[in-house]
Amino acid sequence: MSSVELNQPVPDFQAEATGEITVRLQDLKGKNIVIYFYPKDNTPGCTTEGQDFRDRMDSFEELDTVIYGVSRDGLRAHENFRAKYDFPFHLISDKDETLCQLFGVIKLKKLYGKEHLGIERSTFLIDKEGVLRKEWRGVKVKGHADEVLEATRAL
Repeated sequence: MSSVELNQPVPDFQAEATGEITVRLQDLKGKNIVIYFYPKDNTPGCTTEGQDFRDRMDSFEELDTVIYGVSRDGLRAHENFRAKYDFPFHLISDKDETLCQLFGVIKLKKLYGKEHLGIERSTFLIDKEGVLRKEWRGVKVKGHADEVLEATRAL
């Protein structure tokens, strides 16, 4: 599977998410889609990022936009994380890294001097036709949700 490219249609995918739903890209045509990848549930940066998207959900909904968070955590961890912080959007479990590979977000990272493969915090904005319009890689959490909201308004 090749990875996504700006201003090109995103290949159709399906993935399991919280709320016992299956997310299919083809079912979301007619809506803008924000997909944000984050390293791990219940860690400080990931929690703040989720809260920032949560706190702007009404504005995204006014723009006919759905949001999905993605990490390699399992569905049970996702359900707990979502409930704990009252996230109004669903979280996709990508244990097999299918979406991570499609969006090219697995990077070599260093933690305490050890290298490992992990998710690089990244966000993708897909328009109502299923075309990738904007991507953010190596995201810094502060101010990011506002930046994504502005880009969505500009579509």
